Amino acid sequence: MLRGLSYRLLPALFLAPLLALSVSAETDEKLYLEHVKTLAAPEMRGRGAGTPELEKAAEYIAARLEEFGVEPAGDEGSFFQSFTVTTGAVLGDGNRLVATSRRGARELKADADYRPVNFSSSGSVEGEVVFAGYGITAEEYDYDDYADLDVDGKIVVVMRYEPARFTEEAGGRNTHHAHLISKAINARNQGAAAVVLVNPPAVDKDELIKFGSVAGPDDAGIPMVQVKRSIAERWLRRSGRSLRLLERDIAAKDAPASFALGTAFRLELKVDVERKQARQRNVVGYVPGRTDEYVVVGAHYDHLGLGDQSSLAPDLIGTVHHGADDNASGVAGLLEIARQAAGGETQEEGLLLIAFAGEEIGLLGSAYWTENPTRPIEKASAMLNMDMIGRVSKDKVYIGGVGTAAELKDVVAKATEHSGFAPDFSQSGYSASDHTSFTAKGVPVLFFFSGLHGDYHKPSDTWDKIDVEEAADLVDVVAAVAADLRDGSEELAFVKSAPAAAGPHGGGDGASSGGGGGGYGPYFGSIPDFAEVPNGVRFADVRPGSPADKAGLKGGDVMTGWNGNPIANLYDFTYALRDSEVGETVVVEYERDGETATAEVKLEQRR
Repeated sequence: MLRGLSYRLLPALFLAPLLALSVSAETDEKLYLEHVKTLAAPEMRGRGAGTPELEKAAEYIAARLEEFGVEPAGDEGSFFQSFTVTTGAVLGDGNRLVATSRRGARELKADADYRPVNFSSSGSVEGEVVFAGYGITAEEYDYDDYADLDVDGKIVVVMRYEPARFTEEAGGRNTHHAHLISKAINARNQGAAAVVLVNPPAVDKDELIKFGSVAGPDDAGIPMVQVKRSIAERWLRRSGRSLRLLERDIAAKDAPASFALGTAFRLELKVDVERKQARQRNVVGYVPGRTDEYVVVGAHYDHLGLGDQSSLAPDLIGTVHHGADDNASGVAGLLEIARQAAGGETQEEGLLLIAFAGEEIGLLGSAYWTENPTRPIEKASAMLNMDMIGRVSKDKVYIGGVGTAAELKDVVAKATEHSGFAPDFSQSGYSASDHTSFTAKGVPVLFFFSGLHGDYHKPSDTWDKIDVEEAADLVDVVAAVAADLRDGSEELAFVKSAPAAAGPHGGGDGASSGGGGGGYGPYFGSIPDFAEVPNGVRFADVRPGSPADKAGLKGGDVMTGWNGNPIANLYDFTYALRDSEVGETVVVEYERDGETATAEVKLEQRR
């Protein structure tokens, strides 16, 4: 389906009623399943960001809303609210790597001898070369590949992964020091001009990393490429070294083995990575009430497409990740609630229905709507979010956000009393889904989630695994909560609640977001705003009594520096926080109302 084609011009078969519609006070299981099957069909190709199939899904959702009699509530009288996002990167034609020694210059072949990493900066670099072991600085392990090593303006060659001791002491799992983005940030902070990765000899296969498969920011702030091990071995051989012996010495001595390759050997590197921009569209509809206040019901309709760095089946990247539970299940619930509300009696408050795009790449659709609301956001009395509601196990459902207004837990308890569900409540309104954007704006929220399963973020998340009966019952619970809140009998007062522990859809302001939730390590206390900013990390909020709060930081501040190192994105923030210690006082540079300032923040133990 071509982008921009009006939903009114779609083929008649596509817009025809899925089944004979009848307004009912409960979810129609057949209609619910048809919505899931349509959105998670193979031809929808996983509804990835920036794809024609995501646009087709948006048209489908808008068509259903119009069919039900829901009013358009997007831009310029349409069902759509458009915004532009960075959806990924592609390799340009200008990549070049030349190695020069006394014997002359040799140009390497892109994609055969070397390949840029997808979060590499673009640009040209030329300079001397330094071998910097694993490229790690880890005070907790008393280990630093950069100790007494001059890399300022030079190109560093580093091995992937980490010393075996790190992994052993971490219980058999790699620490964050092994992450490629950690190596890039550390090299940049050390003053290096570029990073060249190489597989250590312990890795049997010497394959180049697939472009686009590595998690990281849009731009790490430093060029980064991977070369084949045979290429790096030739470079090191000029200094009488080999990767195998260097790897062995680091392990045997439990110490770095870094060295400069000499002034006679230089690399000339040009990286050409083009960022992909795409239009995304939230789908927004409205059922009027008697007043201008309203309740929001939302669900995201995007998924992983053919898989990316978020896939939990990396060997199957390139195949359709159907996203039936994540989150066709939530969108199907939104459509059923829309159908019931549009055909029911008018209530005191209206109902705003939003299918969000861009959730999987950073809650971007909900962040955009809350920054650019199509109805006054101060009139939103609550927001109900459904994300992965189709795989209820043992009658247990997870309901977050009950602490964001004093009345919410009783409202949910009333709705679930005779449902057969065993609710698992959490107070926090912050987690890795779209309601977080509303919490940051002071809107009470509820988050409905049926739990993780083995098909999460894999191609096997297919429509036939949806438990339709249980999912329909859960949609009825959400519909009952929405109806109760819309009767206008009492006004909800927003309560700022503590973030939850981090995890998939469990969220919080833990290390993944830079704030520091429960667990070990230093605690900062910020809540990130997922709306894109040109440079830095914007705080949606600051937890009361946290180190950030004590230092005078506030929601809306944009952090740009940490102890003299740049903070350009959440990855920089996470690295800086992990690299700090409990009790340490760090100097944070930030922007507020167009002015630059600094604050001294004394980090505390996570709790």
